[in-house]
This record gives sequence, structure tokens and C-alpha cells, in this order.
Amino acid sequence: MTSEDQAQFGVIGLGVMGANLALNVEDHGFSVAVYDRARAQTDGFMAKAAGRRARPAYDAGELVRSLASPRRILIMVPAGAPVDATIEGLVPHLSPGDVIIDGGNEYYTNTERRSADLTAKGIEFIGMGVSGGAEGARYGPSLMPGGQRAAYDKVSSIMEKIAAQVEDGPCVTYIGPGGAGHYVKMVHNGIEYGDMQLIAETYDLLKNVGGLSNDELADVFGQWNEGELESFLIEITSKIFKQADSDGDGRLVDAILDTAKMKGTGSWTVQEGAQLAAPIPTIASSVDARVLSGMRELRLKGADILKGPSPSVSADDKRQLIDDARAALYAAKMCSYAQGLGLLNIASAERDWNLQLGEIARIWKDGCIIRAKFLKVIQDAYNREAALANLLFDPTFADEIGRRQDGWRRTIARAVHGGVAIPTLTASVAYYDSLRRRRLPANLTQAQRDFFGGHTYQRLDREGTFHTEWEG
Repeated sequence: MTSEDQAQFGVIGLGVMGANLALNVEDHGFSVAVYDRARAQTDGFMAKAAGRRARPAYDAGELVRSLASPRRILIMVPAGAPVDATIEGLVPHLSPGDVIIDGGNEYYTNTERRSADLTAKGIEFIGMGVSGGAEGARYGPSLMPGGQRAAYDKVSSIMEKIAAQVEDGPCVTYIGPGGAGHYVKMVHNGIEYGDMQLIAETYDLLKNVGGLSNDELADVFGQWNEGELESFLIEITSKIFKQADSDGDGRLVDAILDTAKMKGTGSWTVQEGAQLAAPIPTIASSVDARVLSGMRELRLKGADILKGPSPSVSADDKRQLIDDARAALYAAKMCSYAQGLGLLNIASAERDWNLQLGEIARIWKDGCIIRAKFLKVIQDAYNREAALANLLFDPTFADEIGRRQDGWRRTIARAVHGGVAIPTLTASVAYYDSLRRRRLPANLTQAQRDFFGGHTYQRLDREGTFHTEWEG
């Protein structure tokens, strides 16, 4: 096969994401070779790609032979063992300088292990976060590639074309070495967990304390999407409330089981926060909320046993409730992003990744699930001060959150008095209040640790480490 006959890019794994990315690549003028271990998937893709510059392969060797050198191959299979098996099947057919890209939601330490193994064989490896769901993959995702810079340079011309486009460039950038790309995608998903739970709690409050109907909820979220809360998640939330139930009466949202599932990236983010001593309470509480939602039998039993309040807001107070909820959602959302970016900052310093937080905010402005209007404000904050200690310390954000905190606090009080669980909204205000306190009650905690375990303590008024015989 001559080089003119060979494809410029290969895709392995033709599920929804892999197939859509392959079509996206071809849309932008690059010929593709595709392979899925299920022959029916490959044939199904080729039927959809009739008339395009796409060619099928039915084993790893055939795929590699159909690609021009250096080969550039994107793997879109489930994380973990399937990725290892796919790489193992590819390696015997590859040559030094070829590039493998893992575009799944992989734990970053696996990415670093694979990178080291493949580098020893002369094969270059990229771990790339892909966000935007099926629609994003098809028409423009946000891409977070990490690994060897030389490897990224070999694929950048393709990645920059297929990524979502914003006013200051494509929503892709070289993130950093090793597992940095998958790490940033993991934290992106942690922020996404927080965002979704904050919206869910706000909905719960407006519906069950404020008494808003689905039509009113659709209107409220629609209006919010025209202002500072403009984002993909707010937009689709408004649309969800309008969707009729084709299999029953009323709106579909009311017929959906109240159990939210997760694939692991949120939990990984919480683990990383704990290991690096990076506080991320908004994200952590959102993971807890999903776990609790899954304990439905226990909750049904608790509903029959445990007592609580159930007041509602008068019609005169409804407007105030809505306005306060808007303020609370925006302020808490700021905390969620501040925590996620704070974790990235700490991880970057710990692992010498040199992450550019302003650039990361830029590539999240479109294509990804957490795309939102105020990512431009975040980008501007880090462009003003790249070493910003905390996003909330930026003057713009400090002012924005300060002006909204009265409504934020009233919202939390209403929810508590109404018996509506808002763990993520509450965790967010606790994070904010902890950051602004000159003195926290940890002095008592440390005294207790010294009392029962001799763990020592430090003092405010002198240097050194001290221990007291508390009952001596």
C-alpha cells in the first residue's frame, strides 16, 4: 500500500464517542481508518460513512498497515483492562515514533504507567481527556491532551481542527507531561459533579419549598441562562422541565427514578483532594449526594420513621426565593470552580506539571459539559495573576461573591427550615466562611490530639513544638 493510499488517522473503538470523533476527523479533511473488535460495529460505522474518506480494518495489524507513518491512533474503549489489551495488540505492529492516544476517562496513574512502558519501546503516548458527550465528539469537543510534547506536536494539527472553537482559539491545548491531561479531565468531571448537584439542590428548594411548577421552573432556568449563569447545564435543565412523558402523564422529569449513577471520576477527584490536602468540599459533598441517592430503600424506610419540617413560601415571598436561589447557585458555583482549580494548582506544583490554569479555563469555554459564560471571567483572573492563590481572591470574584452572600445565606436558611437537603450549597458556604476566617477552631482539635495521643501542638506566641500533661 502506497503512502497516498494510507489513512492519516486511526480510531479504535466505534461506540458512540469513538464513531463520532472519527466522523469529526473526517469532516475536517483527514482520512481515517477505523477498527472495532466487534466486526458489526465496524460495518455499521462504514455504512454511516458511505462516501467519506474512511476505510475499515478488522484487526490491529490491518489498521496499522492502513495508516501513513508516523501512525496516529486514537483508542476509544472502556478504561482499565480493555485499554491495556488494545495497546498490547497494537504494539507488535507499530514502529518507533508512532503515537497512541487514549481518549477515555482513565485514572492518571494508569496513563503514566502506560507512557513509561511505551516510551521504553520507542512508541509515543498521549492521555487525552475528551469532554462534550456525543454531540461534542461529533461537532467539537474540549480536548485535554497530556504526555510527551513531541507526541502532541504530531497530532496537534488534527486536534486543533476537531476541537470546539472559541474567539481566542480551539478548545484544546497541550496540558503537560505524564498523566496531566487525564488528571485535568478528572478534575473537570469533579467540578461537573459539583455543578450538577448544586443545580439539583436549587431545583429541589424551588419545587418543594417554593412550590414552583415545572413550567415555572423551565422559565426560571431559561431566564437564568440569559445572564451570569449562562451555561450548558443551565440550558439543558430548562429544556428538561418542558419534556412531556411519552409513556405516562405529566412531565418526564417527575417519572425518572431519583438515583444518580457515576463512573468514578468524581470519586477519584475526592481521593486526590484528600491525598494532596486540597480542600474540595463542594465536590466531595456532590459525590456523597450521589451515593445517598443510590440508597433508595434506606431512604424510603427513613421517610416513614424520621420526622422533619415541611413549610412553604407564601406567594409574596416566591420572587425573593427565586432571586436568592440564583445568587446562591452562582456563589456556590464559584466555590466549586475555585476548589477544582485549587486542586489542579496543588497537583501541578507537587508533580512539576506547570499547568496553565488560565489556558485550561479557556479550553473549557466551549465543547465541554461545564462550559459556561463565567469561564471567561476565570480565564481573565488567571491572565491577570497566573499565581493566584485562590480564585475567590481575585478582586472580581471577591466582589461578585460578596454581593451575593446575603441571598446565599437566606437560601440555605430556607432549605434547612424547610427540611430540604442541600449538602453541596452548604459545603460551599462553609468553604467560603473558612477561607475568610482569621482563626478556626482547629486549636481545640489539636489540643484534644495532644491530650489523648501526645501529638504535640504549636503556639501563636512563640516558635517550637509543645506537649502538655493535661491531667498532670
